[in-house]
Parts: sequence; structure tokens; C-alpha cells
Amino acid sequence: MGDTIEKRLQDLGITLPQAAAPAANYVPYAQSGNLLFTAGQLPLKDGKLAFTGLLGRDLDTAAGREAAKFCAVNILAQARAALGSLERIRRIVKITVFVASTPDFTEQHLVANGASDLLAAVLGEAGKHARSAVGTASLPLNAAVEIEALIETA
Repeated sequence: MGDTIEKRLQDLGITLPQAAAPAANYVPYAQSGNLLFTAGQLPLKDGKLAFTGLLGRDLDTAAGREAAKFCAVNILAQARAALGSLERIRRIVKITVFVASTPDFTEQHLVANGASDLLAAVLGEAGKHARSAVGTASLPLNAAVEIEALIETA
């Protein structure tokens, strides 16, 4: 199998789920030229929302990191659905991480590391990206974290 992205996922104990269907009037991804844009991905595990509530009230930073990791797994699932193979990913250009949090919570950047660390572990240099991490009052379905990605493709 060699050192493929799928092998690295397997080594990390990660099985990509089927890409989540849109929950409203939008598409889960859109491609323009060699850029793939994903819609915001929630921390779904086994098809269910795994982390809800506000960081700083309902969840701590460690739980937020785990939520961000699940969002990144779902980004990769969308990329595979769009591209047919994760090997077509040239690099993750940027992710935007939205963290539902209390006004005094200031560790959005640490929550975002859950996604950044996973993408770098799975994709190597191609997984290193620019990033924004922002706090927000709430997210759809009471999700704790939502992440969108901009991916350069081959």
C-alpha cells in the first residue's frame, strides 16, 4: 500500500465516513479550477453530532480539540467524495474554525489545533495550512465547532 494518505489514516485508526449530505439549501463542496471549497463541517461521529454546547461552559478545551478533529475527518470525507481520491489533494490552503464559546473563552486557537494537527499528521507538508480560529455565540444544531476548508487539488 505504500505511504498513502489512506494508509496514514489507517495507521491513525481513522476510517473516513461517508460524506455528510447537506442539511439545508447548499452543496457540501464546490470546485472552481483547482480549488475545492468545503461547506462547514460539524463534529459528526457515526452520523451523529458528537459535541454540542459552548466551550467555556459545557465543554473544555480538550473536548473542543476532539470536536475539531472530527470536523477535519469530515472535511477529508468531503474531499474524497469530491475528488474520488485523497491523493488528488495538493495541499490544504486554509481552514476557518468556528468555535461556539462563552464571551470569556479565549482558547479558540487551541481548539483549532485538533484539526490542524490531524491534517498535518494525515497529509504531511500538504496538510500544513493558513488558519483562522474565531469564537461565535452559537453554531447550527448547537454544534461546538464547525470548520470549512479551502483545498488545492491536482
